[in-house]
Amino acid sequence: MTDSAVAGEDVTEGPTPLPADVPDRRRPVWVVPDAVPAIVPRSTWATQPPWVAVYHWAAIGGDLLAAVIGASVALLTRFGYQIGGGYLVFGSLLPVAWVAAVGLSRGYESRSFGAGADEFRSILRSGVGLTAVVAVVSYATKSEIARGFVVLAIPVTMMLALLLRYLLRRDLSRHRYRGRCMRRVLVVGRNGEAATLRERLEERPADGYRVVAVCRPRSDRRPGAPVPPDGMDEADIMAAVDRHAVDVVAIASDPELSGQSLRRLSWALEQRGVELIVSPGIIEVAGPRISVRPVAGLSLLHLERPSSSAGPHLLKSIFDRVMALVLLVVALPLLVGIALAVRLTSSGPVLFKQRRVGRGNVTFTMIKFRTMVIDAEDRLIELTESSDGNKVLFKLRADPRVTRVGKVLRRYSLDELPQLLNVLRGEMSLVGPRPPLEREVARYAADDTRRMLVKPGLTGLWQVSGRSDLSWEESVLLDLRYVDNWSMTLDLLILWKTARAVLKGSGAY
Repeated sequence: MTDSAVAGEDVTEGPTPLPADVPDRRRPVWVVPDAVPAIVPRSTWATQPPWVAVYHWAAIGGDLLAAVIGASVALLTRFGYQIGGGYLVFGSLLPVAWVAAVGLSRGYESRSFGAGADEFRSILRSGVGLTAVVAVVSYATKSEIARGFVVLAIPVTMMLALLLRYLLRRDLSRHRYRGRCMRRVLVVGRNGEAATLRERLEERPADGYRVVAVCRPRSDRRPGAPVPPDGMDEADIMAAVDRHAVDVVAIASDPELSGQSLRRLSWALEQRGVELIVSPGIIEVAGPRISVRPVAGLSLLHLERPSSSAGPHLLKSIFDRVMALVLLVVALPLLVGIALAVRLTSSGPVLFKQRRVGRGNVTFTMIKFRTMVIDAEDRLIELTESSDGNKVLFKLRADPRVTRVGKVLRRYSLDELPQLLNVLRGEMSLVGPRPPLEREVARYAADDTRRMLVKPGLTGLWQVSGRSDLSWEESVLLDLRYVDNWSMTLDLLILWKTARAVLKGSGAY
């Protein structure tokens, strides 16, 4: 689109427009016509991409299968082969009721397919809601439904539905990493904000966004530069939508594209069946801390403070210590075997002890299985120049100080198991930032010190996101993300992902 064509879209009232080659600072940078022509959605826009329909019906089929299995297991467990007719009817109605409950909980909305935890939350809400409905209906009608049947049928259905939806999402992720099943995205924003938003959308293919064009305002073009193919002067966003046949328009935070202009844009996109998403410009803050509330006729974005109440932290502490005790008991034979292997294959103590910095900059003695020769600390200076780590952490892929047994222990993080004792003593948590050395803390920038607001962890976001392959900035970013968005749900998710990262053994040396 030429400059003159873009300028011709300006129908706002005001002074006589300036020539097209002169930037006009008097009018809004983003221009959406006051009167948007009526648009009849074409079938290619009105219908979803084929993969959406496949995923949708696969999700419904998986939920029906889960409910059928859940009802069958409950009937056979509770009644054996002496099943009454009433329970057969109830069992046959459960799959329909389950699919309806998931639908009411928005578990089949295409916007949540393969992205975020909304799908899983909808299934959990459905399980709780359906249990409550059955209890209320049973009480109101004075029907005697065996509690054993309900307590078994719905939880089994819910767990199977979660498992099947997880497998379905994994399959979708595999397709997306191959470039399939993606949503075409038009990013709208100024150079810096648009570039950041584009980078964020493209760095996670599993979320399903492929940026096909970027629309920028005239003021962000360099004087004399040609009109870029993916950007225009005074943004004719709707023309870009038509030109690139996008599925999603992503708006980077910009004060000049808001209010009534953004509202009209949403109407026009709605007619075309195009989704609109708006980045608020707040990074590394998880959804549970963000809410939109109506205030004085406006929809205001509220950012809640990180969880600081004593209740959740007490629950985390109890969970950590109970799980640490259970894991120590279960892993006792493995711990004894590792201790013997370390002792018999190299001279020196079985355990390695080192001062680390914990929550509130309080130091403690961290313990782990020894994986290096006994004079490893003395040889550190001569190896510093060849570090494969980052500017703060020292790491060496082929460290000559590591013993043969130590290489195996490090690859699968088995050397960290004695830190369960640190968790039992309350010095560490199962999940949290990496416990730093005192010399590392001395080099922290002001933002880095925020990592010390929580207990260091046996595992964390850093371990499930690349481990030693991460740069220092990436490690800090992950730790700060954890500190700002901590919850028990996040801890459980990290523990789940840790098992996969440890078995894979990548990024550990």
